[in-house]
Amino acid sequence: MISRNIAVLSWILFSCFSFAYDASAQENVGQPKGERGKPNPLKNVYFGEQHMHTVNSPDAFAFGTRNTPDDAYRFCKGEPIKIHTTGETVKKKTPYDWCALTDHAEYMGVMPLLLKKDNPLANTEIGKMIASGDPKQGEAAFQQIITSAAINTPISYMIDAKVMRSIWDEQKKITNKHNEPGKFTTLIAFEWTSIPQYQNLHHNVFFRDDKGPDVQFSSFDSVKREDLWTYQEVQRSLGHENFSIPHNSNVSNGLMFPPRTSYGTQITKEWAERSAANSVAVEMAQTKGASETNPSLSPNDEFAGFEDYYHNLLGSGGVVGKVDGSFVRQGLITGIGFQEMLGANPYKFGIVAGADTHNGASDNEEFNYFGVHGNTDKTPEVRLSSQGSVAGEPARRFSSPATTAVWAPKNTREAIFDAIKAKETYGTSGTFIRLRFFGGWDYPGDLLGDREFVKKAYAGGVPMGGDLPPHPAKDFAKAPKFAVWALKDPNSGNLDRIQIVKGWFDRGYAYEKVYDVVWADAQNRKVDAYGKVAPVGNTVDIKQATYTNNIGDSQLSAVWTDPDFDPTHHAVYYVRVLEIPTPRWTTYDAKKLGIDPPQDVAPTIQERAWSSPIWYTPPAELIKRPAHYYGLQPFLP
Repeated sequence: MISRNIAVLSWILFSCFSFAYDASAQENVGQPKGERGKPNPLKNVYFGEQHMHTVNSPDAFAFGTRNTPDDAYRFCKGEPIKIHTTGETVKKKTPYDWCALTDHAEYMGVMPLLLKKDNPLANTEIGKMIASGDPKQGEAAFQQIITSAAINTPISYMIDAKVMRSIWDEQKKITNKHNEPGKFTTLIAFEWTSIPQYQNLHHNVFFRDDKGPDVQFSSFDSVKREDLWTYQEVQRSLGHENFSIPHNSNVSNGLMFPPRTSYGTQITKEWAERSAANSVAVEMAQTKGASETNPSLSPNDEFAGFEDYYHNLLGSGGVVGKVDGSFVRQGLITGIGFQEMLGANPYKFGIVAGADTHNGASDNEEFNYFGVHGNTDKTPEVRLSSQGSVAGEPARRFSSPATTAVWAPKNTREAIFDAIKAKETYGTSGTFIRLRFFGGWDYPGDLLGDREFVKKAYAGGVPMGGDLPPHPAKDFAKAPKFAVWALKDPNSGNLDRIQIVKGWFDRGYAYEKVYDVVWADAQNRKVDAYGKVAPVGNTVDIKQATYTNNIGDSQLSAVWTDPDFDPTHHAVYYVRVLEIPTPRWTTYDAKKLGIDPPQDVAPTIQERAWSSPIWYTPPAELIKRPAHYYGLQPFLP
């Protein structure tokens, strides 16, 4: 554990200057945001937003949103913008380093034409609903739009390829205008909104180059992920390097991490390799809840029920979807099961997080939350009194936007893209926690106290997103060591603990375990008879929506050895960092209104970060596949 004095100094630096963390030193000795000469080979952390919608998304427009892509980029940069549903001027306390807009490919940019009196679309049914300005009419318009996607039948008068092509070209132009290498990065992107029978299979597609593809791929082209991969592969052959990121697996009804393909056939090695090549990361959290895991899947994990969205199928009127196959942790573990059986992992994802806001602004700060769906949650009164929405939940159950952190040598489009592709990323529930995670075989116990720990950690192992190489001396009985370090967000709560989540397969069956690696106030917080660390405490004054940082620690670090390592087991490890409890956005809203917070959501939140995994694959001579692969047997030949 590192002294609080160093961290206090770090807070001052972070508060006074806008800069990226210099990974070459353990202290937060920073390098100003922007290029200061050569790229940092040990990498800086850059926080960003990789999932946001503007007026060009049909659902956002139906909700009353009129904020443009230009507004969205300016907000991410830290500039004030006006939210058009309320006229309120909003501004982020801490700007982002990079941003990507992912407006829906379906009906992109067509909706604004509905309000133009000289356009025939103004006289259509949906045009009249939108023009009414009534939020309920807007939701009814959205219901028609999402239903058309769910049944894969486009609304004919809203499909105009020429119009959508011109709007896509304009979106790319604005994206490039806001791209400032070394200062602020933008990525050309869009969302493929596949939602067959309201089952969420949405993927965002990102491009590395400045030109981007001529055309997008929408769910009206196909709702099958295999066809999305074909589009990605074709674009790659045309020089548009890309990857896709699935999101909201928690409302996918088991569709996101299935044991079979979209055609109902068995997963093959070729299918698994295509999946891994095209979809390099997965979204762990966003406004429609967290997708890490569920208490029914992880009954021994006391932090499993975080920001639960109840798994409603989107636009279905509140139908509860299937839990199995819908959560990231299970998907990661299922993936190594396929790796063990097929020799390829279809769900080898890095971890990101995002907003999915539909108002052109990502309000990731709990204390600075102003809604995410236009008219449906535009004021504290509307947010706390809402009885439901077309997305299946009342507004108070929506989470504040999450955030993606990227370790990259510099803040450029190519470097940010490459870092996500390499999986050296992590997601947070919104706060700017700094997190490092490395795996190796011979890390010394005092590595984290070394001023060159990052350099030595890279040299002696792999970072988050990497594969542990075989032990160099073939000492197969030796357990791997993991180095983990975290620093609090200067504008949020202290840190409670660092955990490592492990998943593995043994004779065809999947297992998981959560290890408390290091925690604040370790001399007074004991481990109980069940191996659980005592809660950190709670300083939140719910009535006043305040808290104090007199519990927890500002920095935590440890070198941890897996006590249950078996060299014959395929395994996946990722880090989870928890903050102390702080007020949830609903509690801040209740304070503004002078009322008690709603009873059906927690008044406090333990913000957190999730690293990309590190994978262990046994050497070939140790792999012993069972004659009958019990855990996956129902899905195999």
